[in-house]
Amino acid sequence: MKTIKIAGVPEHFNLPWHLSIENGDFEKENIDLQWTDVPEGTGKMCQMLRDGETDIAVILTEGIVKDIVGGNPSKIVQIYVESPLIWGIHVSANSNFKTLSDLENKKVAISRLGSGSQLMAYVNANNEGWKTDDLQFEIVNTIDGAVEALTKGNADYFMWERFMTKPLVDKGIFRRLGDCPTPWPCFVIAVRNEILENEPEIIGKILEIINIKTKKFKKIPNIDKILSENFHQKIEDIQQWLTLTDWSQNKLSEKMLNNVQNQLFQLKIIDKKGTFDAIVKAD
Repeated sequence: MKTIKIAGVPEHFNLPWHLSIENGDFEKENIDLQWTDVPEGTGKMCQMLRDGETDIAVILTEGIVKDIVGGNPSKIVQIYVESPLIWGIHVSANSNFKTLSDLENKKVAISRLGSGSQLMAYVNANNEGWKTDDLQFEIVNTIDGAVEALTKGNADYFMWERFMTKPLVDKGIFRRLGDCPTPWPCFVIAVRNEILENEPEIIGKILEIINIKTKKFKKIPNIDKILSENFHQKIEDIQQWLTLTDWSQNKLSEKMLNNVQNQLFQLKIIDKKGTFDAIVKAD
């Protein structure tokens, strides 16, 4: 039995992994796939890959591209979710902010430096025509930390996946002022180079198993009910989310990587671009 460590956010996108693990799909192939939930998100997972705390990460595209360019010894092996991630832009329900324009020059709550919540704040600021150099950040680690920061006024707004944050909107803790979809496929699967070199067959088998699961995922009977119960979401929200979400079994193309890097470079999130071969395992 070969042990492989994998990390991902505790969100509905990753239910296919949990179902495959529970079903013994990896075990049947002599793979002990050990999942770690990482509520802190992409910045934390980048660090885990660098430190060897995880072998695989299901991670936001923009975050891992930035970190590989910055020296993370990992590669993207494939796209996991093809559709954009819809980032809701949230404020405290009792704040005076009414429109997105009210948030210019205000402080953003982010999970960690280099996280999607930070990088997408740059994308949103650029979309709104704000000066991205003026962005100020408050590190809050998790969604619970964001609730505390916005409620106490230590930060002014917080960007997080719209549907995972909706229960806080429904409870009257947050108000959502708008959405900011990623201009690229949202999640990819990244693997440490050492594991890619030493265990290529195992990684190939893991991808094969998860790709079979994601292809059929939306057709699983009562999947909306299962998701709703597991992630404490209203069933109508989950049904809407399912219509907007498409998993992928494809490699990241050079064209798509160039698109991501060009935008990150334009926003000064990266100061140089990496080669396709350095970032993506293509074969």
